[in-house]
Amino acid sequence: MSIKQNLNNIKSQLPEYVTLVAVSKTKPVSDLMQAYEAGQRIFGENKIQEMADKWETMPKDIQWHMIGHVQRNKVKYMADFVDLIHGVDSLKLLKEINKEAIKHNRVINCLLQIKIAKEDSKFGLSAEEAKTVISSDEFSELKNIKVIGLMGMATFTDNMQQVENEFKFLKHTFDDLKSKRLDNFNLETLSIGMSGDYPLAIDCGSTMVRIGSSIFGSRNYN
Repeated sequence: MSIKQNLNNIKSQLPEYVTLVAVSKTKPVSDLMQAYEAGQRIFGENKIQEMADKWETMPKDIQWHMIGHVQRNKVKYMADFVDLIHGVDSLKLLKEINKEAIKHNRVINCLLQIKIAKEDSKFGLSAEEAKTVISSDEFSELKNIKVIGLMGMATFTDNMQQVENEFKFLKHTFDDLKSKRLDNFNLETLSIGMSGDYPLAIDCGSTMVRIGSSIFGSRNYN
């Protein structure tokens, strides 16, 4: 199946309220353009430099999402164009994004990454740490970022009951924090679900799914 067919097949399965992020990391611009020509406008990358290179060469109506782990010293390379940063896991990183956003006179949307997996390799804040961050005076002073949702990555396992429990925990955390409204904090987006588990994620309340291999085929790491 072509990229266009894959994309249309997935879109036909998604409820209207679910946003599809096409995970295009490691894929050439020619592949992304096939998805673009099929109507896709939101792409997710996990390396800032690769995303910046693609932004330079591709149409400017694309929304670029940074879905990988973010190093603070690289924020400046995407601050002028990134649409949403998914993996924000510390107050320090929020401050850095805010600092760079000020230079470009813009507000950058962010998702707080909550650690839901049992694996040590996954980044993220605990639910309690997230509450502490958003309740802090330092957070309230950040005028050039806006936290619009939460993101989580489930354990890489065939045990779908465990994945479901992790998704439900994040939805519970989302609902718990949703009542808090600040100028720079208004939860609307719950980003969970990838190629292998997005139907389950949607059942658990996801409003944004990150799908790569089901659209573009297996990743090319070369």
